[in-house]
Amino acid sequence: MHRTIIALLAVSVAFAQSGYHLIKKITIGGEGSSWDYLIADGGRVYVSHTNEVNVVDAKTGEAAGKITDLHGVHGIAIASEFGRGYISNGRSNTVTIFDLKTLAKIGNEIPTGKNPDAIIYDPGSKRIFAFNGSSNDATAIDAKDGTVAGTIPLDGKPEFAAGDGKGHVYVNIEDKSSVYDIDSKKLTVVHKWPLKPCEEPSGLAMDTKTRRIFSGCSNQMVAVMDADSGKVVATLPIGKGVDATAFDPGTGYVFDSCGQDATLSVIHEDSPDKYSVVENVKTHAGARTMALDTQTHNVYLAVAEFEAAAPAPPPSADGKAAPRPRRKMVAGSFGLLEFGK
Repeated sequence: MHRTIIALLAVSVAFAQSGYHLIKKITIGGEGSSWDYLIADGGRVYVSHTNEVNVVDAKTGEAAGKITDLHGVHGIAIASEFGRGYISNGRSNTVTIFDLKTLAKIGNEIPTGKNPDAIIYDPGSKRIFAFNGSSNDATAIDAKDGTVAGTIPLDGKPEFAAGDGKGHVYVNIEDKSSVYDIDSKKLTVVHKWPLKPCEEPSGLAMDTKTRRIFSGCSNQMVAVMDADSGKVVATLPIGKGVDATAFDPGTGYVFDSCGQDATLSVIHEDSPDKYSVVENVKTHAGARTMALDTQTHNVYLAVAEFEAAAPAPPPSADGKAAPRPRRKMVAGSFGLLEFGK
């Protein structure tokens, strides 16, 4: 009896705080004040930055190279078994292939739907899936040779996605507040599941062992869904302005990066249907996109410094309010924050 109580107390203390804190700041620099997805894989962090992808050595924090002359980068997918990476270009409606060793581009750009955004590699079908935000569909690409395998209509705006490695890809549909289940081999939507009470889901991750999907939602919650039944089994509070969601199978932690209130929400998966809020780690204003290194368990957040907002110009002659000028990024300030235990 006493041993049981001690064990339970030890568990509660272990989850009282995650231990995550800022380890270091990594300066990338460069031009352009826009960025989106980043991904950690194979000892590197690949970071989208306007019209290029910056590659950082995860061990040293030093630059490992870059892929340039892109067109409004959104995301990066890694197909290690084929030695290739894939980049979604939102402005040119294309995907770029690059060599993982040399970072050199391979072949011609692959045409997609309009504004390809999220992009993932699905090992279950050996395909890359680019999710097109403006044409409400997804382009499936053979990861080995870069040929287009087909297009999947989605009748809604796709956001983040994840695969189960067994032939299914799950994607958040932001304007439908739903998760769609795609058969990644047949290229058909087999289920459309509502995420209620989640609203406008963005980030999505999956525990493939327990078959739970985690969707970060704009109404400050993460919804947990059973990937087989589509049932929402739990909801947990998170911070404001969530973008990315990640799951670490090594620790059982679910992470949500929330740029509006500058927090990293940390939730523990106690069991498939039970979850505990561990803490909200303070990060940096605007730190909304994130990558998780499942080998080191460290988290990377893309950030930059911005100048103070300029005053609003006077109203026009007809009395209409003039748009406020956008804040300018401090030159050379783009980089990463690395959090770990």
